[in-house]
Amino acid sequence: MTVADEFLPPTGWSCSPLRELCASIQSGPGRRAEDKGHTRANGGVPLVLPRHLAEQRIVTVTEEAGADPAIPGHRARTLVKYELAEGDILLTRTGTVGRCALVTGEHAGWLFHPNLVRLRLPGARRVSTAYLTAYLSATAARDWIRNRTSGAVIPSLSIRTLGELPVLVPPAAEQTAIGATLAALDAKIQAHAEIARVTRDYRSVLADALMTGTLPAEP
Repeated sequence: MTVADEFLPPTGWSCSPLRELCASIQSGPGRRAEDKGHTRANGGVPLVLPRHLAEQRIVTVTEEAGADPAIPGHRARTLVKYELAEGDILLTRTGTVGRCALVTGEHAGWLFHPNLVRLRLPGARRVSTAYLTAYLSATAARDWIRNRTSGAVIPSLSIRTLGELPVLVPPAAEQTAIGATLAALDAKIQAHAEIARVTRDYRSVLADALMTGTLPAEP
C-alpha cells in the first residue's frame, strides 16, 4: 500500500512520505556522565526537553526552568550538528510520542534531548514549516504515529518509521492559510495557559498571606 492509498489526498493536493519532504530527520545526541550537574542556571548550552513541547510551541519559561539540564560549553562545541535553527520542528519519539513544536528564533542555537527528533526542511521546500507543524499535530497524523509505536513499558518510535508518515500536501496558498489559522489558535491557547499559571501562583501567595495573618482579610 502506498502513502497515497493510505491517505487519499483531495483534488489538487498530493501525498508524500515525511522523509521526502525533509532535508534531515535527526534524533538528539546521547547524554554523558560529564553532562550531569550542568543546568541553565550555571551556564552551558540549554537543552530542549520533551516536557517543553506544548501546544506546538517550546515552553521553557517556568519557575523551575533554571534547574533544567544544559550541555557544558566544551562539549556543546562538538555537537554543532545538533543545534536548533529557526524553522526546525521537534517531535517527541518516546513516552508521550507525537507531541511537536516549531522552533523560533528564541531557541536557535539550543540543543535537544535524545528523546526528541528534529525535522529540518530543505531550502527549496514543498511544505511550509507552519503547515507541517499543524499537520503533525492533527488527529490523523497523531493516530498514525501512535499506532506505530513499539514498547510495552515506554512507547517509542523509530526515525525510519516516522519517515514513512504520509503527509497530505495542499497548494502553497492553502498551506499558508491553514498554518496561519492554526498558529493563531495555538497562540491564544498558550496565552490563556500563561494567564492560568500566573493566577495559580497569585492564589498560592495570597493564601499564604491570608492564612498567616500577614494580609488581613476584608469582610
